[in-house]
Amino acid sequence: MKYYLEFEKPVAELQRKLDELKRHEESSGLAISFQDEISQIERKIQETRQQIFSNLNAHQRVQLARHPKRPYTLDYIQQIFTDFSELHGDRLYADDRAMVGGFATLEDQKIMVVGTQKGRDTKENILRNFGSAHPEGYRKALRLMKMADKFKLPIVTFIDTAGAYPGIGAEERHIAEAIAVNLREMMLLEVPVVAVVIGEGGSGGALGIGVADKVMILENAYYSVISPEGCAAILWKNSSAIPKAAESLRITADQLLSLKLVDDIIPEPLGGAQNDINIVSDSMRSAIQGSLKELLGMSKQKRLKHRYSRFRSFGRFVEG
Repeated sequence: MKYYLEFEKPVAELQRKLDELKRHEESSGLAISFQDEISQIERKIQETRQQIFSNLNAHQRVQLARHPKRPYTLDYIQQIFTDFSELHGDRLYADDRAMVGGFATLEDQKIMVVGTQKGRDTKENILRNFGSAHPEGYRKALRLMKMADKFKLPIVTFIDTAGAYPGIGAEERHIAEAIAVNLREMMLLEVPVVAVVIGEGGSGGALGIGVADKVMILENAYYSVISPEGCAAILWKNSSAIPKAAESLRITADQLLSLKLVDDIIPEPLGGAQNDINIVSDSMRSAIQGSLKELLGMSKQKRLKHRYSRFRSFGRFVEG
């Protein structure tokens, strides 16, 4: 069953009329064709979709980034890589299923892939903790990245989380320290690191696997220090300010690129990545390969200097 977001309601209504007309044509038993009417509605649906998705605001892109049918990390791993062998556990406390990772092959290049993973239904969301990792998830990610560094394997990370888990257990096991250590240690990794924001890129939970030489983002994903809902609650104390907060945060792909917080935007088909994962995966594969080829052509010293300079340059501004 197709899922429609609030701003897609005009398309949903047209689709309902189209389905009714097709059912009526099939069940009427008369030699009457509604093909002209059907074609007219199909053209209207395409025009309406084009109009809606060509003029999305920041809040609508956030909704699209959270679309329940949107591909997740394991979907892209299956599409882009071969020979994926998942590794488990942080060797300290537990195996966090909100963070996945392991060895994989990209064409003929052996790599380590790590990413946050959401669930499709209630049972899987509980297993994956809605994509919000605990401290052990970030320690598992760091264990895998250090293993990659030891064996000289490039690292690819997929970011799709509303943020790290803020519960009592996570605080007791030092979530802030786990993320802080990841930031420090990822800055020192000697192998190339490429990060891709595929959906939500929320707060330190995203940055905990996002310290990379190249950061790419899907067209309808977002990357932010706080969610629009959290920002609206703090600054305006009113949920009606969520769209205003989303726009003020400058969290969409094109805004992030203009601020040089991301290096590349990976295009999506009209309506979002969920409409054709094959097209998105092909574009993503090419972007990752291009970035790795460039980074592998750099010396270790130059790559480390570039990574450090990249993050040190964030937050500069000019007073008028």
